Amino acid sequence: MRVGVFTPLLSQLSFEDVLKKLKTHAIDTVELGTGNYPGDAHCKLSMLESAGALADFKSKLADHGFTISALSCHGNLLHPDLERARRDQDVSRRTILLAEKLGVPVVVDFSGCPGDSPSAKRPNWVTCPWPPDYLEILKWQWEEVVAPYWVKHARFAAEHGVKIAIEMHPGFVVYSPETLLKLRSIAGPSIGCNYDPSHMFWQGIDPIAAIRVLGDAIFHVHAKDTQLYQRNLPLTGVLDTKPYTDERNRSWIFRTCGYGHGEEWWREFVSTLRMFDYDYVLSIEHEDSLMSPEEGLSRAAAFLNQIVIRQPAAAAWWV
Repeated sequence: MRVGVFTPLLSQLSFEDVLKKLKTHAIDTVELGTGNYPGDAHCKLSMLESAGALADFKSKLADHGFTISALSCHGNLLHPDLERARRDQDVSRRTILLAEKLGVPVVVDFSGCPGDSPSAKRPNWVTCPWPPDYLEILKWQWEEVVAPYWVKHARFAAEHGVKIAIEMHPGFVVYSPETLLKLRSIAGPSIGCNYDPSHMFWQGIDPIAAIRVLGDAIFHVHAKDTQLYQRNLPLTGVLDTKPYTDERNRSWIFRTCGYGHGEEWWREFVSTLRMFDYDYVLSIEHEDSLMSPEEGLSRAAAFLNQIVIRQPAAAAWWV
């Protein structure tokens, strides 16, 4: 297992400067955005049409001794605005094609969220079973939009030797282990998750226990923490719509690794991932509104580099 970085936090730097900076933190693996929400500051899909640009990109990685853990194009592929959905879908398909050319095994995305009907204009995230209208919406979403799209898209990814890691993010139809496994049962084994424990914490899901539920459906992992504020929780609950920058009044905020939960928790998290055969990358994602990107990166890298399990333990004599 090794530490990597999701590079949008360094989007103001050139790609080569990003690689040089990360080397100073003993990091040689990157996750790169290719469009949609993460942007494409360091990885352009236009490389698909330019053999020269693709060769130059590969050369820069090799010269600096870097590998790519995943290409990420988080978008809303099921947006009820059909033009928006088609745009995000095109980015996702082209990201899969670029991953194939680069030999990157994983593409990270969101599941998307439809509206409440074919005439909807905005996504509709269902969070309760009553009044019964909501369950009718949820049934329509999964049967008429989610399943048809993801069966086809998962097949496309499999045909190109790429797995899709869905980030379980509230606001989209896949936001929990249960909904992830539901999509996987529909679309097949090329669908798994980009496991970000920060989104489990605030939903009241034990991220370590959930590893045992997800098992081999974990394709990629984001390293990001969450701090819960017991003072505010009784007022707001966890479904808190205040801006992330309103830290004093929110019930929770995202934190740099180690600032929501300590070393003991993260050691157990890493150990449990390893127990269930995840031996890939912990990709640092910076969304801590109390720290600058530079501070969040340096602190997370130093923290995680001390606790990752880099080599399997020697077999016991009794095995």
